Amino acid sequence: MIRVGVIGAMGRMGRQVCAAVADDPELTLVAAIDRSHVDEPIGRVIGHPEVDVRCSDELDTLLQAETEVGVDFTHPDAVLQTVRWCVEHAVHLVVGTTGLSPGDLQEVAVELQRSGGESNVLVAPNFALGAVLMERFASMAARVFPAVEIIELHHEGKADAPSGTALATAREIGKHVRPEAGSGAETETVPGVRGGEVEGVRIHSVRLPGLVAHQEVIFGGPGQTLTIRHDAMDRSSFMPGVLLAVKAVATRPGLTVGLDPLLDLPGHA
Repeated sequence: MIRVGVIGAMGRMGRQVCAAVADDPELTLVAAIDRSHVDEPIGRVIGHPEVDVRCSDELDTLLQAETEVGVDFTHPDAVLQTVRWCVEHAVHLVVGTTGLSPGDLQEVAVELQRSGGESNVLVAPNFALGAVLMERFASMAARVFPAVEIIELHHEGKADAPSGTALATAREIGKHVRPEAGSGAETETVPGVRGGEVEGVRIHSVRLPGLVAHQEVIFGGPGQTLTIRHDAMDRSSFMPGVLLAVKAVATRPGLTVGLDPLLDLPGHA
């Protein structure tokens, strides 16, 4: 049994993760960290009254509970502090909080190297397995089509824009070829209406109630377009990926970015 602690346990994703951990016979939920629900019993919230765990606002609770793997779904402003703490205290960590920059990831890799390898960190911009495939297919299509744009759509409470998935997709496309973001001839009568640009790829962010997590990558070429789209209609779609990461992180030394290495996809380096 892997002993798991969830940071951000009372958030929308945190509660789902807690329930998924409690449902899995290979895992046991031993700690729940949440600043705004101190001392509340997590078991009753997730439909598992037998789980005798109360929320704490102290990361030290992870040590007291002998946590082996932490799962972070908090806020971009707080996640690096959690990563540093887990590395310092030899707790493996799965990070689902988006908003980490390439520089942040480099900092995490350096911290892990300094720590002597007692803990590992896995960071994924999206835990939906379909989203991993979407990114892979987009990378393949970028070698063929001359132009591409990304539209990502999320719920109104998402803290960052563009999404981590959109950023990762644009960077992956940029590794192989830099498609034309557009002719550049147009004039924006409304500043920003053509979206932001990452690695030569325009990204458009939509935030609306009723959405969960959606992304489409639209490629264009002479006389044709290709659209690759993934829709997560419910946060339960992320749980298989989260559980896969929780079970694998201890076996992957240092920093792992994305779920691709865990899925044994063809052509993965």
